[in-house]
Amino acid sequence: MARSAGNVRLKAARLAAGYPSQQALAQAMSRHGLTVGVRQVRRWESETPPWPHPACQRVLTELLGQDMADLGFTSSTGRDSQTPGHRHETPMTTSVRRAGGSVHSQASRAVQPATAAHDYAAVTRAHRHLYWSVAPATLHPTASAHAVLGCALLPETAGAPRQLLAAALSETYLLCGRMEFFDLRQPETAHDTYLRALQAAGEADDQLLGAAVLAHMAFIPGWSGRRDEAAERMVAARTYARRGQPSALFLAWLDAVEAECETRCGNVRTALHLINHAEDILGGDSENATPDWLDWFTPVRLAAFKGNTQLKAGHLPQARTTLTGVLEDLPSEDGKQRSVILGDLAAVEAAAENAQEACGYALRALEQLETSWYATGIERVRDVRRQLVPWQHEVCVRDLDEKLYGWGTTLSALSG
Repeated sequence: MARSAGNVRLKAARLAAGYPSQQALAQAMSRHGLTVGVRQVRRWESETPPWPHPACQRVLTELLGQDMADLGFTSSTGRDSQTPGHRHETPMTTSVRRAGGSVHSQASRAVQPATAAHDYAAVTRAHRHLYWSVAPATLHPTASAHAVLGCALLPETAGAPRQLLAAALSETYLLCGRMEFFDLRQPETAHDTYLRALQAAGEADDQLLGAAVLAHMAFIPGWSGRRDEAAERMVAARTYARRGQPSALFLAWLDAVEAECETRCGNVRTALHLINHAEDILGGDSENATPDWLDWFTPVRLAAFKGNTQLKAGHLPQARTTLTGVLEDLPSEDGKQRSVILGDLAAVEAAAENAQEACGYALRALEQLETSWYATGIERVRDVRRQLVPWQHEVCVRDLDEKLYGWGTTLSALSG
C-alpha cells in the first residue's frame, strides 16, 4: 500500500510561510507563549490530525495565513466538539465559498464519473495555451472560476481520478498565480494563490508540480531583494524536484529562476555561474520527460535570462549579442517575451549612451505591448525611460514619451 502523505495542506502552508521543518513551526509557536513540540506538529500533519486547542488555532492561523479548514482540519480529523451554531466546512468548501462559489454544492457528495477529471484537465490545458494570446485581465477571471469548479469537484472524486483532478487544479492555481505576479503585479495575491497550488500539488502527490510552485514562490521575495527568503524557497523547490525525476530542462529552469533572483539581489556573478550551469545541463543527456505544463521555459528563454544578467553585470557587448540572438530565435507567437527582450535591448543601448537606438527598441516594445500586454514588459520600458533622463529633450526621447504616455498605454498600465 502507498504511504499516506498526511495533512498535505498544513505541510504546504508551513513550507510556504517559511518554516522548512516541523521543529521550526514548533519554535515559532513557542515564541507566542505556547508549549508546542515537534511531536504535536507531527500529529497535526498526520493523516488524521487532532483538532488543536483554541490558543493553538489562533497562532496557527496567524503564522500560516489560512483558517483551520484550509489548513486541513475538518470535522473528520478528530475534533471532539463543534462550536454551537457553527456549520463546519471542509478545506475545499472554504475555497469555493471565498471565491464566490456555492457552498451547498458540497452537500450531496455525489461521486463524479472518472471522465470528470479528464474533462477538467482538458480545460486546464486549454487555459494554459490561451495564456499566450489572451489578455490576462480577460483570462484570469475565467481561470479563477475554473479553480472554484476544481475545488467543488475534488471531494466528489476518489482514486486515480482524484489525483488527476488535484494535479489539474494545482496547475490552474499556478497559472492564476503567474498572471497575478507577472501580468497583473499583485504579489501578495499571487502568494496566496501559489499556496493553494502547492496544497493541491500535495493532494496529487506531484513532486515536480510542487517544485514548480515553490520556485515561482521564490520570485516574490527575490524580486524584492529578500535573498534569504528566495534562497530558502529554492532549496525547497530543488528538494521536491529531486523526488520527481526532473528532466534537464526542468533543472535548467530552476537554475534560471535562482539566477534571476540573485540578479535582482545584486549578485550577478553568482547568477552567471547558475546560468552557465543551466547551459551545461541542457548540453547533457536526460532520460526524464519534461511535463507538458512546463511551457514557459525553453533554451531560448534561458538565453533571455542570460542576456538580462549580462546587462545587469555591465557586460554590454555580450548582452547585446545574446539578446539580439534571442530576438531572432524567439517564436513569433511569444509576444510577451518579445516585449521584455526589446526592453532589455533598449536598456543595453541606454547604458551605452546610445539614446537613439535605445528609443528605437523601446518604441518597438511598446508596439508589441499593444498586441500582447505584459506588466513585466512595460516595466522594462519605464526603466529605460529613467535611464534616458539626460537626453529627455532630444526628439527621439520626446517621441518615446508620446507613445509611452498615450491614452492606450497609460490606461492599460493603470488597469493592470
